[in-house]
Amino acid sequence: MKKIFKWSFYLLLIGFVVIQFIRIDKTVPEYDKSGDFISMHNPDQKVADMLHNACYDCHSYESVYPWYAEIAPFSWWIGHHIEEGREHLNFSVWSTYDAGKQDHKLEESIEEIQENKMPDPNYIKMHGNAELSDSDKQILVSFLQSLRTNSGSGESEEHEEEDED
Repeated sequence: MKKIFKWSFYLLLIGFVVIQFIRIDKTVPEYDKSGDFISMHNPDQKVADMLHNACYDCHSYESVYPWYAEIAPFSWWIGHHIEEGREHLNFSVWSTYDAGKQDHKLEESIEEIQENKMPDPNYIKMHGNAELSDSDKQILVSFLQSLRTNSGSGESEEHEEEDED
């Protein structure tokens, strides 16, 4: 029985070492930094800090990978999370979204913040500076609402279908 445990341990150890060679892609494509959300809308420093701390790691090309992002399988989970976050919203390429899509993304962001879905509670556990107080959330929501152009026009519903594809 001891031999089975010993060999099982060695196999697990070898497997753990081998998976370390399967790296996540951390490359950042070239993009126009002047088309970044913060560059385009120039929020006050408090709002810019909130966006960087609570949103930009997963929703921009400015991701800061923590040390444990170097260890598989954690790296795979983090890489997938960032990839998925950028698919839904990427602040780095904000200028590439048409006005209707921008408005829809603002609407979705407001809803996610108000429903306490964003920043992701799991992200907050590891990044305390991403936690937003109720007053911070209201400040951020107010800023995002001030940027909305089509609130209530129905145009955002059209883009909702596009985003789900």
